[in-house]
This record gives sequence, C-alpha cells and structure tokens, in this order.
Amino acid sequence: MKKMQLEICCGTTCYMLGANRLLNIENEMPSHLRSHAVVKASACLGLCGNRDLAGAPYVKLNGEVIGEATPEKIFSRMQALLEE
Repeated sequence: MKKMQLEICCGTTCYMLGANRLLNIENEMPSHLRSHAVVKASACLGLCGNRDLAGAPYVKLNGEVIGEATPEKIFSRMQALLEE
C-alpha cells in the first residue's frame, strides 16, 4: 500500500482553531499507522472560503477533507483506510 498523505492546514483560521496541536501528530500516532503515513504542513488548503469556518481545523488525508480534525478522528480514518 502506498503511504497515506496527511496534509495539515496551517492557515490562520485552522492554526488558531487547533491545527497548531496537530503539527506533532506523528508523536501521538500509533506505530502501526506511523509507518504508513507521510505528514506535512500546508500553508493553507484553501477550504475556509468554501466551507463553514466552524469546520476548522481542516486536514486532507489522501485528498479527502476531514473537518474539525482531531488526532482521534484522523487515526480512525487512517485505520479504516488500512482495512479497505
């Protein structure tokens, strides 16, 4: 399986609403997921203009948008992708 691409939006809105806490997500990630992921910060994913700001922070996992992102929500989706 190709490595999952996790992009964390670090635009102002997302950063202030929680993305700053997601930047160290690799340290919290279970080891069985860590080996399958590439994590990068993005200056801005451009999602706030198209969506409700209350959905921030946003991340993209293999291009799929996850709003109100938390480590638990991200890990759950990553696990589901591994099981597909």
